[in-house]
Amino acid sequence: MDLDTLLLPFRFPFMQNAFLICIIVAIPTALLSCFLVMKGWALMGDAVSHAILPGIVLAYILGIPLLIGAFAAGMVCSLATGYLSGNSRVKQDTVMGVVFSGMFGLGIVLYVSIESNAHLDHILFGNMLGVERHELITAGIIAMVVGGLLVLKWKDLVLHSFDAAQAKASGLPVNLMHYGLLAALSLTIVATLSAAGLILAIGLLIAPGAIAFLLVRTFGSMLWVSVLVCMASMLAGTYASFFLDSAPAPTIILILTGIFLIAFIRRQILNRQTSLRRIEAAGD
Repeated sequence: MDLDTLLLPFRFPFMQNAFLICIIVAIPTALLSCFLVMKGWALMGDAVSHAILPGIVLAYILGIPLLIGAFAAGMVCSLATGYLSGNSRVKQDTVMGVVFSGMFGLGIVLYVSIESNAHLDHILFGNMLGVERHELITAGIIAMVVGGLLVLKWKDLVLHSFDAAQAKASGLPVNLMHYGLLAALSLTIVATLSAAGLILAIGLLIAPGAIAFLLVRTFGSMLWVSVLVCMASMLAGTYASFFLDSAPAPTIILILTGIFLIAFIRRQILNRQTSLRRIEAAGD
């Protein structure tokens, strides 16, 4: 292909908005994914992303902005899950499975019971090519707030993630940090609603951190590597989808999955080489 063809996607306003939302969304999702991976909260991200659906439908019925309903539903799910897991004998993963499946089912029932011009596919899988200006502004504000707080408090959050008891003994507000992370998770999913939708948002919240975890050894490096990986994957997926005539969000997730597999294989090879060197050194 010639240069004009390669630059063709950048000439359309809807593609320019798609690239812009990729840059905006990549920062909070990648940063937050590192903490979700380290805390083992992958299922929590899945739960919150599914639980947002009834909030969106109720917001549509009440005539209020959908993002408000999405955030409210996400926070209800997060707080309910945290409370139930902390005040019952049921394990957290079981509680999350029950809560998010119930709320997702409620959202589907509400959606099919009303007449709406909103496309369920756009809610579930995103509509990156139809992103509007107000959605860019909302996502930008959320990205600045969530990204800024995570960068400023990442050391405290790391201690909380690895050892909550030590964090409490150090005088850190453990409960505030716990629910703060849940609030950041809900806000970030709201920011990714237009780009990746509810179902695919979990890929953006887990894959970048998992990839960075396989590539680097320090948490500080993990943060910026995850941002680079997420942003590059989102831009590449959006660009490739233009020529493949595919949806951007699934293409992005496929690229992230491919990078994860490459990083995993690389780590396995390095671990094997290290083991062989240790065996040879022991033999000498």
